[in-house]
Amino acid sequence: MDFAGIVADWNAGHFFTHPWFWASFCAWMAAQTIKLLRSLRTTHTVDFEYLVSTGGMPSAHSAMVAGLATSIGLTEGFGTPIAMLALGFAVVTMFDAATVRRAAGEQAKVLNSMLREIRELKFKPKHLKELLGHTRKEVFWGMVLGACVAVLVCSLWPASFHCAG
Repeated sequence: MDFAGIVADWNAGHFFTHPWFWASFCAWMAAQTIKLLRSLRTTHTVDFEYLVSTGGMPSAHSAMVAGLATSIGLTEGFGTPIAMLALGFAVVTMFDAATVRRAAGEQAKVLNSMLREIRELKFKPKHLKELLGHTRKEVFWGMVLGACVAVLVCSLWPASFHCAG
């Protein structure tokens, strides 16, 4: 199929008809819901902001990309080029969550500490978000959660939707 045929055949609704989307989405939602429930257990209040927050246990980014890579592997075969691409995407995302974004969160902690010290100068600093990245443990459990959700979604998905034979 040429590019014009691909564009003419494109339909955004197709995203919702494949286990790749649902495994990724459900893994992300499961991770965010776990964060909300963990917060509820410690604070005894429901904070819906956890459904869209970054950082914390487990990593929703890791859960989502692990769910995507696992569901692609399960439906297309783990040795296919698309599965290798998904695995690469997952590794880069998880590495970023545990290194670059975590470092940015640590820098925000230092800056917020400095801002607290200069508040008496009538300077109105904006508090920076500190919970940006993840520990390796949070990334690992997000990955495990995502893979488990993908196995569940793909095992429940109608066989007629599976692409691999």
